[in-house]
Amino acid sequence: MPSLLKVIIVAIFCSRLLFSYFLHIYFALEKQVASIQLKCKGQCFLGFRGKTQTDESEESDEERYAPKPKKSKSVSKQNGHTKEESLEKSRVSFSSKSSSRRSRHSSSSETSSESESESEPDQELTGEQKEGAFSNFSISKETVQLLQARGVTYLFPVQVKTFNPVYSGKDVIAQARTGTGKTFSFAIPLIEKLQGDSQERRRGRPPKVLVLCPTRELANQVAKDFKDITRKLTVGCFYGGTPYNGQIDLMRSGIDILVGTPGRIKDHLQNGKLDLTKVKHVVLDEVDQMLDMGFAEQVEDILRVAYKKDSEDNPQTLLFSATCPHWVYDVAKKYMKSRYEQIDLIGKRTQKAATTVEHLAIECHWSQRAAVIGDVIQVYSGSHGRTIVFCETKKEANELALNASMKQDCQSLHGDIPQKQREITLKGFRNGTFKVLVATNVAARGLDIPEVDLVVQSSPPKDVESYIHRSGRTGRAGRTGICICFYQRKEEYQLRHVEQKAGITFKRVGVPTATDIIKASSKDAMRCLDSVPQTAIEYFRESAQLLIKEKGPVNALAAALAHISGATSIEQRSLLNSDAGFVTMILHCSEEISSMSHAVRRLREVLGDDIERKVNRMCFLKGKMGVCFDVPVADQKEIEARWEDSKHWRLCVATELPELVESIRGGSGGGNGRSFSSSRNGRRGGSGRNRFRSRGQKRSFSRAFEH
Repeated sequence: MPSLLKVIIVAIFCSRLLFSYFLHIYFALEKQVASIQLKCKGQCFLGFRGKTQTDESEESDEERYAPKPKKSKSVSKQNGHTKEESLEKSRVSFSSKSSSRRSRHSSSSETSSESESESEPDQELTGEQKEGAFSNFSISKETVQLLQARGVTYLFPVQVKTFNPVYSGKDVIAQARTGTGKTFSFAIPLIEKLQGDSQERRRGRPPKVLVLCPTRELANQVAKDFKDITRKLTVGCFYGGTPYNGQIDLMRSGIDILVGTPGRIKDHLQNGKLDLTKVKHVVLDEVDQMLDMGFAEQVEDILRVAYKKDSEDNPQTLLFSATCPHWVYDVAKKYMKSRYEQIDLIGKRTQKAATTVEHLAIECHWSQRAAVIGDVIQVYSGSHGRTIVFCETKKEANELALNASMKQDCQSLHGDIPQKQREITLKGFRNGTFKVLVATNVAARGLDIPEVDLVVQSSPPKDVESYIHRSGRTGRAGRTGICICFYQRKEEYQLRHVEQKAGITFKRVGVPTATDIIKASSKDAMRCLDSVPQTAIEYFRESAQLLIKEKGPVNALAAALAHISGATSIEQRSLLNSDAGFVTMILHCSEEISSMSHAVRRLREVLGDDIERKVNRMCFLKGKMGVCFDVPVADQKEIEARWEDSKHWRLCVATELPELVESIRGGSGGGNGRSFSSSRNGRRGGSGRNRFRSRGQKRSFSRAFEH
């Protein structure tokens, strides 16, 4: 009995302590409420049993104490109102009785908006953000949250233009630049439309949405985009190179959205496993390729199941691509209803390639290409950036990926690689396991790989559409990027064709100089040192001290950085055509020169008659205020030692390719100028003066030497 009495006394004591503790919290909250009331300047009264209490009861401990990322205020869905209207309405709602009549959905949305508006200073929203605010569209709260988890805080322009037409059931054909969010343009409204359908999702149900893609990689990515923004719908992805059993089991369970390539979809249709008679929405992604000769027959066989000739009851048809030639519109009419929406965010006269990409061109002979590409990646992307190198053929992709001249760790991706390995390779590139992907057009369309800093095209593509899609793998979602296209002199006309049709202008640049490579390699090596853990450094202190004693601190560290970067041997290359063993020099003149013979005469006066043996590929600077030419690296120091600048003439080594006179022939000399001397890299026959006389266009130079 005494023990029981003790327990009762202890319990009473503890309860009194708890009561005083909660009383203390109550008064603290009352004090905080009073301060908030003063800030509101009498416009509202916030009681302890009001909104704050409700918010805390609905928010779990994990949510309350978890670090919350900053959100754009434009994404808050506030009962269909704009941001400004919603904020004003939320202030008044404290004292308004109408707040009790609101639904739980709108109330919780306004709560989050109010807490953000009080905790964050007002940020100036751009016109694009205001127009794309989620509150402007019929998007559910659940979808908004999933979009925010993907980093999407507002709809991009192409999504803004297409949402209402797609959501309302209209046929749409849309053209927008690469990297502008075309997949979500049809994914978001279709998901909202299907989730709003109250029909029971029974087992074995056939798909309501069919999305056809030209490549397996793109189909996989589109399916992932759908899955990321819905938790209620079942998304299937069917493509070749994968087992049939899993796809058949998925069809037995029921599919709402089916994404796939034409080949595998057609297989399931022919086997009687897939029912497309209930399809209500059909999407052709990269429509210009889907309706081209390679896929047109398969696509027609698939759509024949769901479409009836000249019927207005056919499924909603949505066609998307970055490139829509005129023939696409003609073929597309076969599937579109008589009234359809045409959305073009590019236009006929504007630049068709991504505006966030800088387009560069480097002249380089095919035999030098692998080594030069390695240098270009080192300078423009570094060992920490991602690069995609596009090749025209599968053989070329394999050879380049295995070439010893490529300093970076790279892997190839093309159609002959087994599907499982293709998926592993693409996943490794996305995750950063390796930084350079050498691919054919398999990776050119639609793939959204984050943070691709550089795209290299080993040669000008045969069609402009390929260039637009390839260059669009970088500079996506508002980021900037660089696309470098290699070409030979005979391919100059292809570059001009791309410029004309894509609405871009290539900046002709030379290969990276030895100085550029060393600087880039040093930066990469220094970044590598930052990632070395302190525990590992301790093991090398003794060796470091020995090296310092033997070579000195600066030499020892410089040698270590050179070894880490792999830049132990660097070839000097011509800026004019990338040939190894040449250095490009510029002879400036204080006034315009009418012919190259004036420059040649000046070189002979200072450097002697043997200059003929040393000068290669001479061409005019833009404005004809001098000339540019190559000399062998072995002769560079001798020329610099013998040369003396005068009042009118100045000689220097080019650190970058200067602007050159446009070629009269339509070709180029050193990128974009006319060459008056022949190459001395052994690819052409003859020697000395005979080589200058081999072409009529070079006679002026040879005559200058004969004076």
